[in-house]
Amino acid sequence: MEKGLRIETVTVVGANGTMGANVAGIFASFGRAKVYMVSRTKEKSRLAAERSAQSVRAHSIMTNLVPVDYDSLEQCVAESDLVFESTAENLELKIQMTERIGKSLRPDAIACTGSSGLSITRLAACLPEEKRGHYFGVHMFNPPYQLTLCELTATRYSDKETYIALKNYLSSVLHRTVAESKDSPAFLGNRIGFCFMNEALQYAQRYADNGGIDYIDAILGPFTGRAMPPILTSNFVGLDVHKAIVDNLYANTDDFARDKFVLPRFVSDLISHKRLGLKSGEGFYKLLRNEAGAKRLLVYDIKTGIYRDVINYSFPFAIRMKKYLKEGEYGNAVKSLIDNHSQEADICLGFLLRYIVYALYTAEHVGYNLEVADDVMATGYSWCPPFALMDAFAGVTDLASLLKSRLDDAFLSHADIDHIVSEYRNSKYDYRPFFKAKD
Repeated sequence: MEKGLRIETVTVVGANGTMGANVAGIFASFGRAKVYMVSRTKEKSRLAAERSAQSVRAHSIMTNLVPVDYDSLEQCVAESDLVFESTAENLELKIQMTERIGKSLRPDAIACTGSSGLSITRLAACLPEEKRGHYFGVHMFNPPYQLTLCELTATRYSDKETYIALKNYLSSVLHRTVAESKDSPAFLGNRIGFCFMNEALQYAQRYADNGGIDYIDAILGPFTGRAMPPILTSNFVGLDVHKAIVDNLYANTDDFARDKFVLPRFVSDLISHKRLGLKSGEGFYKLLRNEAGAKRLLVYDIKTGIYRDVINYSFPFAIRMKKYLKEGEYGNAVKSLIDNHSQEADICLGFLLRYIVYALYTAEHVGYNLEVADDVMATGYSWCPPFALMDAFAGVTDLASLLKSRLDDAFLSHADIDHIVSEYRNSKYDYRPFFKAKD
């Protein structure tokens, strides 16, 4: 295959899904490709095409989007330079679809999956042997127009030249921030992010008497370096998606953070009642609007099992941090967190320090360099990345002493703090824009 890919025609399978529609928009807008959008019905594909155009804010790409149904799949695949499978995150379903795609896939074409964590090698093996070298994991993040991260995963079958060409295409044509990941459960971004989010849910269970969900989200709000609090983020992603990812990680990983992927019982209960988050109207949170359009945000109370108004918590450490952030005194904001030993400040600091350690541990074992942890968290989650967060802490205190004195013994017994600190280098990301002085 040539070093420069010519991707003129693309087929997106499962185009009516959120990611399928959004990814189709990326190929059609940045890649200027003709995109066949395949769904169960042509009407679903037509509606998905409209969402695709909206997602990239370019109605002009509608002429590039061709709505079809599964009766046309083989014809579309045979015509395509690249086929992007974006069906539900179910291994058996993806195996069946990959086998079907493989029958019509041209030998010179590329096939990829947008899976958020299933084995890419297992899926590649579903293709005819001579086509397996052109199969890759291409995991984009939602919404891809705003979040540029793309995790690229090869398999043991992968053709190296094709891999390099695809990487260059994703970077230079589709304008993705490409993070190369080994074929490991949930890859990099979701392994790091869902460790944090699921632990936040575990803490909500533990501190249910203090308020639970909104209590923990208030402790870990935007002023701590993320665009959205962690449990609210999970509500946006979908409780069922969250469960699928952490269950996969718990079943298929065996590192020192494995227990942090145990899903709390109350989450399974919500899922059983179809309370799946934003997409179903209620989950961890529930948004109401009155006849005048005024909004009222409710939160699920773990203790009572009912929805109540979100509490406007007033933690002294958070008030002080936000005051300093508004004044542009970032060092004082970080120092005020370290120096405050309230229950809430200790919870917050513990989360941030564990995030640093686990992110770098994961990057070392699942990625190909440590800097990739910064890329995945900054461009996939809009969270302050680990090295940048270390920059913030290093500006006011000794990193090694902070980690050793404020992490619990159970965590320290598995984490090589001296090694982590020795690998620390200044981040290419400025930590300051990630810390927002808002609730």
